[in-house]
Amino acid sequence: MSKKPDALKKKIKEHSDELAKLGMGLAKNQFSYKVEEKTAKEYWQKRKNDFKKYNEKGSEYYNKIYTLMNLINKEESQMFLLRIAKFRNLGLELIKIIEKIEKNPSVINSKDKQQSQWSKKIRAEITDQSNSCLNYEKDMNASFREFYEKHIKEILE
Repeated sequence: MSKKPDALKKKIKEHSDELAKLGMGLAKNQFSYKVEEKTAKEYWQKRKNDFKKYNEKGSEYYNKIYTLMNLINKEESQMFLLRIAKFRNLGLELIKIIEKIEKNPSVINSKDKQQSQWSKKIRAEITDQSNSCLNYEKDMNASFREFYEKHIKEILE
């Protein structure tokens, strides 16, 4: 084997190790996208802060994936970079919705008979956005697993 493939293999191994560490950290901070009908302002403040931390770690994790992919296939890494941008935007939208609920937590209570259309709309938005974030994150992970199996696995073996 020449020096160039050995150097590439070493870089890939380093990035893979860093990625594994980031993945373990992300798993510890796992965020549940499940929407709960809690009406305490403190709950929604904590939820927003927890999601911000999770989203920040997730961005760090996905950026490391991009860096790793970029070592092997520039075109596919650029597509993944676009996915990272969309992941970030979906997260920002979810935070905006959580902030609306945080300001008026009673909107989340579906059992309230006096619910306005605005409250119903906010409940639908948070459910839809949470599902979008979860599904998009699943798609990103599946995309990387496919890339890993196709390109990285054989290099590291």
